[in-house]
Amino acid sequence: MKMTILTVGSPNLSFAKQGIAEYLKRISRFADVEMVHVKEDKKTTEKILKLCDKKFVVLLDENGKSFSSQKLANFLEQKKNQSQNLCFIIGGPDGHVSGIRNRADYVWSMSELTFPHDVAMMLLMETLYRSLLISAGHPYHRE
Repeated sequence: MKMTILTVGSPNLSFAKQGIAEYLKRISRFADVEMVHVKEDKKTTEKILKLCDKKFVVLLDENGKSFSSQKLANFLEQKKNQSQNLCFIIGGPDGHVSGIRNRADYVWSMSELTFPHDVAMMLLMETLYRSLLISAGHPYHRE
């Protein structure tokens, strides 16, 4: 399974950049992962749609459905078993445009809280890493 994380804009906070890099390294032990930062301009939607072509698109949005860590692990495992590549999209400051929203196969809310863009990127990476650890059979403190 390949996972692509698409973000509108790049992280600016140094601690977030470090955290994202660390989790990318950790995730790469379990899955083929890449992070792509798309510059916000007139072609942003077109670029994102091209990058997530033929992938199962998970849109991060405060109005989406939530997962527990275990349920996210099950979801990722299911997509892996179905040989589906995943594309997670974090929108810009104004959220997602309708073209991208309409392309989504699943809308996921990490929280009802609002996070700064950089922190949302880092939280996504940590959450994916935790779920991949669970799928790999590592002990999980909630069990």
